[in-house]
Amino acid sequence: MMETYAALIAIDWADRQHAVCLYDQSTGQREQYPLKQTPECLQAWVSSLRTRFAGQKLAVCTEQSRGPLIYALLQYDFLVLYPINPATLAKYRQAFSPALGKDDPSDAEYLLDLLQHHREHLRPWRPDDEQTRTLQLLVQQRRRLIADRTRISNRLTAFLKGYFPQVLGWFPDLCTVLVCDFLSRWPTLTAVQKARPATLLKFFQAHHSVRAATNERRLAELKTAVPLTTDGAVLNSSRLMVKVLVAQLRTVLTAIAEYDRHIEALCLTHDDYKLFATLPGAGPVFAARLTAAFGTDRSRWRTADELLRLAGVAPVLERSGKQQWIRWRYFCPKFLRQSFHEYAAESIHHSFWAKAYYNMQRLKGKGHHAAVRALAFKWIRIIWKCWQTRLPYNEVIYLESLRKASSPLLKFIASQP
Repeated sequence: MMETYAALIAIDWADRQHAVCLYDQSTGQREQYPLKQTPECLQAWVSSLRTRFAGQKLAVCTEQSRGPLIYALLQYDFLVLYPINPATLAKYRQAFSPALGKDDPSDAEYLLDLLQHHREHLRPWRPDDEQTRTLQLLVQQRRRLIADRTRISNRLTAFLKGYFPQVLGWFPDLCTVLVCDFLSRWPTLTAVQKARPATLLKFFQAHHSVRAATNERRLAELKTAVPLTTDGAVLNSSRLMVKVLVAQLRTVLTAIAEYDRHIEALCLTHDDYKLFATLPGAGPVFAARLTAAFGTDRSRWRTADELLRLAGVAPVLERSGKQQWIRWRYFCPKFLRQSFHEYAAESIHHSFWAKAYYNMQRLKGKGHHAAVRALAFKWIRIIWKCWQTRLPYNEVIYLESLRKASSPLLKFIASQP
């Protein structure tokens, strides 16, 4: 049975001013008014609601599940939040406005209609504890920093190819402090060729690059290296841009290391972290991301299929007449899907059956990402069961279950040379 609320509230949020539509259950009347996005206005508004409805439970519907408005409302225990997927609101709006017109007050009314007439299809958002929510934010922010690191290193690679390509051969991975310090000190081939071999060796050793064969190769190639171009315009402009990119890369690398320290300290005190750390190939990064993905509320997903659909890993079946086809899910939390997809790809290198299953999918003609999604589908079901039972993953037990079920996967493994 659905919970009874004293009032239903829909908020179409905006950066500065929200449109509010309130339905009073006792009077059956709707009210519409604007609400400014300031801490003082929000606090005064919530206080007036508490007084007006004597602290009874109120349902609040909004498009987002994160942001300044949600952060402000989370601190009030009598407000029950119902986040709505923006795509759901857009489709609902289009049903009544085929001309695709949009207005904040009318969107607030549509949100209230969804909450009032279709609440059986909605689920209230019960946020995790503060520790888990902190971890969720940290791992997402860290992933954005990784994307920034990739973007900067790609730009750096492009500029080095244009005037100093030898660096790419000496240092296969540009995302290191070693490369940042090297380019800051010797931004051109001419500059590094003026340095003495002893100075370069001392520099490499100070940055923990102590493999003799690698350093000797670098020095040997440096002696015979020829500049790609001597055009002053290219050299001067590229050198300046490389200096800027190196500074950005150094900052991002420092930030990632700082995030890693905070995430590690938080994970060591989290009750479920050890459960995910036992997964093959999880490591500190994916163990933290999976801990954040599942959270601590074990009643959130009654079955693994609910999580599969939410994460966008479960395929979608479409039918029209005598035709039917399967496609991937368009609308889902992108970071959640990314976490499961990236972990499944990493598990191929660490799990015996995961590698075999991936190869089996590729032999069926599936592309890399489709095969990884199929593997993620299996991993989510496994991890969900471990999470529900609080039992760590054991590959021997899982392979035994495959044997008992006469899984085609074991037959495929047996057929491989």
